[in-house]
Formats: sequence, C-alpha cells, structure tokens
Amino acid sequence: MRYENLGRSNIKVSNICLGTMTWGQQNTEAEAWEQMDYAVASGINFFDTAELYPVPRKAETQGLTEAYIGSWLEARGGRDKVVLGTKVVGRGDGDWFRPFSDTTRLNREQITYALEQSLRRLKTDYVDLYQLHWPDRPINLFADSRGYVHREAPDSIPLEETLQVLGDLVTQGKIRHVGVSNETSWGVMKALHHSETAKLPRVQSVQNAYNLLNRLYEQGLAEISAREGVSLLAYSPLGGGALSGKYLGGALPTGSRQQLFPGFASRYQGTAVEQAIGKYKRLAEDHGLTVVQLAQKFVDSRPFVTSSIIGATTLSQLQENIAAFEVPWTPELETGVNRIHLENPDPAP
Repeated sequence: MRYENLGRSNIKVSNICLGTMTWGQQNTEAEAWEQMDYAVASGINFFDTAELYPVPRKAETQGLTEAYIGSWLEARGGRDKVVLGTKVVGRGDGDWFRPFSDTTRLNREQITYALEQSLRRLKTDYVDLYQLHWPDRPINLFADSRGYVHREAPDSIPLEETLQVLGDLVTQGKIRHVGVSNETSWGVMKALHHSETAKLPRVQSVQNAYNLLNRLYEQGLAEISAREGVSLLAYSPLGGGALSGKYLGGALPTGSRQQLFPGFASRYQGTAVEQAIGKYKRLAEDHGLTVVQLAQKFVDSRPFVTSSIIGATTLSQLQENIAAFEVPWTPELETGVNRIHLENPDPAP
C-alpha cells in the first residue's frame, strides 16, 4: 500500500480508497462490515461515501450506507485511524433529502442540515473530507452529447457562497478539508481562486470518473492536479464493472449491476465500449494479466491520481481488486494501452 498527501493537506491517504455506494442496496450491513474489516487489514485507511448512497438513489434506502459505516466505527473504534470522506448532493430534484425543500441546493441551510445528518449517521463529530457531489450550476458532465452546450441558471448558488458555508463548518471543527466531485476545470480553478482571494477553504481533491474507457481527466484537469496540488480521487476505475469483461458478448450475469438496474451507468454500454474492452482484454492476456489487473493498475500508475476508489459487491471481488494494485506497470503495457486509446478514444465519456 502507498500513502500520499490528500492535496496540500497533511492527511495521508492510501492509494486505494474503499468505495461504498452499493451498501444498503446490493450489500447488507454484515457484508459492509466484512469489507471494511478486510480493507483495514489490507492497509486501506480511506473510505468514501455520500449522503445519497446507496445507488440507484431512492428515498427508502438513502443514508443507509453512512449508517452502516457509523455502526462499524462505533463497534470497532479507531475513528482517528480512518480518513473518512462523504458528500453533499448538488442541485437536484430528490425531494426526500430535505424535509423543508423539494430541491437540493448548495446553500447554507441545506449544507448545514446535510452535514448534521451525515455526522449523525456516521456516529462521528467530524469528517476528514467533505465533498460537493456535483455542482449547483448546470454542467454537461452527465450529458449524452460529447460537445459543450452552455446553460445558465440565474438562481445558481455562487461557488464562493458555498465555500463560505464550508469555511464556517471547518472553523467549527466539523470538517477538516473540502473537495469537489463531478467537476470541470473551470469549477476547480474558480474554487482555487476564491480560496486564494477570499481566504476560503482550499479544494484538496476532485472526485471524477477516470478509467481506460474515459481518460477525459487528462485534458485540463490533470494539469491542475499537477500544478495546483489537487488530488484526483478516481472513481469507476473498472468502468462500472464493465472493465472486468463480464458483460462482453452480451453477457448479463445474475446479480450484476447492469442486470439489476438496466440503464444505470449506461455510459459503459454500447458497441464502442465493447470493442475497446475486447482489445484491453487481449492486451492483458498477452502479458499474463486479467483485464481487472490491467484496468486497476493503469489508473494507479498515473502520477496525478492520489487514490483509486474501488467498490465491490462480494468479498472475493474486493480481494481481487486490491491484489490488482500489486501488478508492476511496464513500458510495454503503457505502449499497449495508449495504442488502443488512440484507436478507441474515450468511448464512455
């Protein structure tokens, strides 16, 4: 296990972060505890969760993931040994998140309420990293189009205002550091600008999708990570499980995410995705690896990635994912993945 600073903070996080978004939907509380026990025993000190989890989001299960982590922390102790990150939802229509609003927003009232609820479920007085799950302003990050369409929302909560709220919560000791998620280059740089000019909390990390099927982070955001010391916490290193190869040839394993929730993570489906995965699978096999090992180690080998967020629905999957990080990354693998990337660029943006 490797440990690096989270952004420019003095917090050291493992290069593997335990993802938790299936707990409470695909995983029971007992299975969640089993995964946390194994992760900590393996040297992982970094957990990532969110008030929204588990996914797919719905009122009946919202908050269960944090509650499972809280019960484990209460039983096991050692809160100071775990770097705990959670997230507050951005602008959205989930009317079950707030008893006083049909729309979630990143304003003072809602962030303060959301954090208090997360702390209660997590059974802790503070979180090490509090992240904006997505912005309050409209963005194209989840759009079907690859192009940019500028959209304005005159009532969007200004990023500076959101950071002021987070700054007050840092002062109160309820948050140690701040991060963003599903964010653009403009959003990260704007946040850094506000931190420098208005003495607001510095964004230490950005949590975006990054994998062999989606390398868009390299176009702009990677330079920000390198020059500004903002850590990438890469989510979906296996492309929603697609880079395990289990969906190739139209396969739909029982209990898999695509079988249980058709249309969920649809970006990782389609002909272009399947063609690319087939090539990566052959490359891995040519070097005596599984495609899981190739995909996980590719993300881990990027200099701008501080931690890869891995999730699993079974303990055996978690064990396989953690073991994949021990594979050496060679110049031959680098050449091979870049060749395929040029042939099949970002089929799952």
